[in-house]
Amino acid sequence: MTSTATPEDIDQDRRQLFGAAALGAAALPFFASAAAAQTAPARPAVPGFGPLKQIDAGLLTIGYAEAGPPKGPVVILLHGWPYDIHSFVEVAPLLARAGYRVIIPYLRGYGTTRFRSPDTVRNGQQAVFAVDVIALMDALHIPTAIVAGFDWGARTADIVAALWPERCKALVSVSGYLIGSQQANSAPLPPKAELGWWYQFYFATERGRIGYERNRHDFAKLIWELASPRATFDAAVFERSAAAFDNPDHVAIVIHNYRWRLGLAEGEPLYAPIETKLAAAPAIAVPTITLEGDANGAPHPEPASYAARFTGKYAHRTITGGIGHDLPREAPAAFAEAVIDVARL
Repeated sequence: MTSTATPEDIDQDRRQLFGAAALGAAALPFFASAAAAQTAPARPAVPGFGPLKQIDAGLLTIGYAEAGPPKGPVVILLHGWPYDIHSFVEVAPLLARAGYRVIIPYLRGYGTTRFRSPDTVRNGQQAVFAVDVIALMDALHIPTAIVAGFDWGARTADIVAALWPERCKALVSVSGYLIGSQQANSAPLPPKAELGWWYQFYFATERGRIGYERNRHDFAKLIWELASPRATFDAAVFERSAAAFDNPDHVAIVIHNYRWRLGLAEGEPLYAPIETKLAAAPAIAVPTITLEGDANGAPHPEPASYAARFTGKYAHRTITGGIGHDLPREAPAAFAEAVIDVARL
């Protein structure tokens, strides 16, 4: 079903449901489940999260933060580019208070996530991120979870929901349906729309690869400013996320991701069957809430263009107040509310 709630109704509900929790979020410790803490080795503390965990999962050893009761229903939160797990640093305590076990992994190429073999292709095509999530769930013995994300994380969550619905209890996706294909991406857009993807064309060149390698922090800061033109962030907030871009595989993953989208880089044959399914724009039948900020400065589809792709219980919410692309950081209560509500659709 499609929600008929107005943005004003959503804002009012959010204030009622999360007002008290938001006031206490800063003081609430971001804690790991006791059961997992007994088996996971201690990791360096990350600002806002405490010690991270690390687990071998598929091709990766994945770094992740965890919060909430170990027996609670699982929520997996997925970040995008150029962001990191800190986009969820205020979302996680709200969900933990509501009884959820919250898992927030670094995607491949970010933070403490590493490839287990130096010989593994540093692949950034869309399919591999979803395969990584399924591998993480298997490694943590999580049969099913609510999956939620934005940017690359939303696309990954969409793919998990579309192709592994038995593992996805429900979906929260910022900017809606983001599954794409090289064939679809080969069609030129109107000039104004192409302008929004300027960095994709920059990354298509060797000059762009070198430029991103040398200036990745300044590049990320520029994207933050353009994608969230009405949001503010201080140096400390940015730097705690920018540290994740120092991952030795970060540049390779980012460059391959954007070149693959344009058909300028090949994917791996292993993932061709998955990409064939994704190229058909599969419908998503699990319960879903899509979100959009009213001041998203990044390229994004209009909600009406993707509503039909969600064939199960469905609602869309536009979050008001100058909310940009990094919606979980800019509107953590609204994002947490959507995660809690989606399981009740």
